[in-house]
Formats: sequence, C-alpha cells, structure tokens
Amino acid sequence: MSIPQAKRPAVDRALTAAFGTTELDGIVALGGGLSGALIYRIRVGGIAYLLRIEGGRDAFRDPDRWYACMRIAAEAVIAPRVRYADPADGVAIMEFIVERSLSQDFPGTRSDLITEAAQTLRALHQTPAFPPLVDYMEGMESVIGDHRATGLLEPGATAPLLARWSQLRGAYRTDPADLVSSHNDLNPRNLLYDGRRLWFVDWESSFLADRYVDLATLANFMTSGPAEADLLLGVYLGQAPDARQRARLEVMRQVNHLFYGLIMLNAVAAQRPGVAAPAGLAAPDLAEIHQGLGAGTYVLEGWEGQVTYGKARLNAALAGMRTEAFEQALKVLE
Repeated sequence: MSIPQAKRPAVDRALTAAFGTTELDGIVALGGGLSGALIYRIRVGGIAYLLRIEGGRDAFRDPDRWYACMRIAAEAVIAPRVRYADPADGVAIMEFIVERSLSQDFPGTRSDLITEAAQTLRALHQTPAFPPLVDYMEGMESVIGDHRATGLLEPGATAPLLARWSQLRGAYRTDPADLVSSHNDLNPRNLLYDGRRLWFVDWESSFLADRYVDLATLANFMTSGPAEADLLLGVYLGQAPDARQRARLEVMRQVNHLFYGLIMLNAVAAQRPGVAAPAGLAAPDLAEIHQGLGAGTYVLEGWEGQVTYGKARLNAALAGMRTEAFEQALKVLE
C-alpha cells in the first residue's frame, strides 16, 4: 500500500524537513487501529521510522493539541522521539520501536510489569501540563448523549447502567490537584515493550485530565483482583494508598468500562447509521474477550466484534457498579 497521492506533498515536506530528502528505502503499511489515521513503517538511510498521516479532524481529533502532548511526552522519554510533527498538514514522523511481546518476552512477574507501568505513568503525570480540552466527567456526559442519539441499543438495555452513572456522577468530582498530563487511552495497543522498557504511544486522546483516568485504564487492563490494583496505585503514589485514593480508583474503573463501551458502540453506529444492534447486552465475559484479543482469536475490527466488545464493557461497568466495593467507594467520596 502506497501513500495516497493527495497526501504526498505533505509527506514530502515532512521528509525534507526531517531528513533532507524525499527518497525512501522502503515503506510498509501498518494497521491504523480505529482512529482512521494512515500509519507506515518507512526507512530512510537504512533506519526505520514511523510515519503517521491523520484522517478526519474534529474538536477531539485535533493534532494541534495532541502533537503538543506527544512532544512533551517524547521530551520526557516516555514516547518515542518525534522527528517531525506538523498539525496543519497532519503528518508526523517518530522513531520506530521494534516491539516485543509483553506476555512472552517481559522478563519478570505480573507484579514486575504492573510496577513498571505504574512508574512510567507517574513519570508521565509529572511532565509539564498538557493542553486542556474538557472536564473528563463532562465529556462522559457528551459521550452518553451521543450514544442515546444513535438508537443502536434500545433504551431499556442501558437504563440500569445509566441510572448508576447518575449516582456516580453526583459523588465523584475531580480534585484540581489531580489534573495531570494524561494519555487517556492506555489500552494494550498503546503500550509498547522493546525488550528493555515500556513506551506509551498514540497520543490522539491526550489532554489535561484527572490522574485516575490513566490509573483506571491500566488497572482494568493489567490487574486482577484488589491486591494487584493496590500494587499499581501504591507504586504510582510512592506510598500505601488511603481510603479516598482507593475509592477514586474504584469509581473511575467503572467510568473507564463505560467509556470504552460507549465509544466502541458509537463508532459502530457511525459505520452503519440506523442499523440496530441485537437486542439486550448479551456478550461474553470481558476477561474472556481480552484473553482472545491477546491470543489473536478474537477480532475487534469487524462490526459484530465491536458490538460484542462494547456490550461486554457495559456489562463490566454495570457489574462493577453493583458491588459492595463500589457502594463503599461512593460513601467515601460523598
């Protein structure tokens, strides 16, 4: 797959500015995920780099904001080095990280991996402040409103979950001291291991946000049980967490499930406007799906797979909001 002709002038400007040439030794198209961006591994002078060409733009997918975030993270050596990034053209060139498998190649235990992720996250949150975009919880209200407008799921399917959301919304307020440079999408695809350390990549969702957004994402993807979640939070904080800190993480973990579920379902609805999903929220257990994603036996890119994943996330949110731990967390935060 070659670079689209319409994008070639912008790419040539990027190559000239970064390397003084437009000649490539090689180019391979890579998967761009769900963002719509075109991503390539290119070689210049025999060295591999990552070339990214942005897709659609809106108030959220704004290179002016997230290129600035990416540069801050790169200067802190948390993201790969940025060789070129022009938000007007929507073209960026970064160092290429040769990825190793976290599950097979990471030289340590699960606790070691959780510890390294927490330390890397703490370093990110200590960088100079990212540009702001929106209050995260207010942004969630917008995501919920967008979902209701799609008609993808019948209202009765999500009514119990959104009733719980209203209860959560009344109890959880971001502490201004918790506003940090936040990635906001630390799913496993955006954590790379190069055989020595972790890198965070794909900064499209980044902005100044509540620190517990990133913590909750890592907790939901990387931890199993309260002890591992406590390890993540304790390493990040540099001390044993108190009841309020545990409560914030517990509540935000359910917000995280809700966010990923609705974002996925909203994307599904945009692919096939007016098409309703199968009734109800029936779906496999989220842990089972995550295992399938890791093993390559579950395909997320298809419409049906995305519907199922979105429903599994909503089920996880509702289950989490029905636990005693969640109820106690709300009482702590009131």
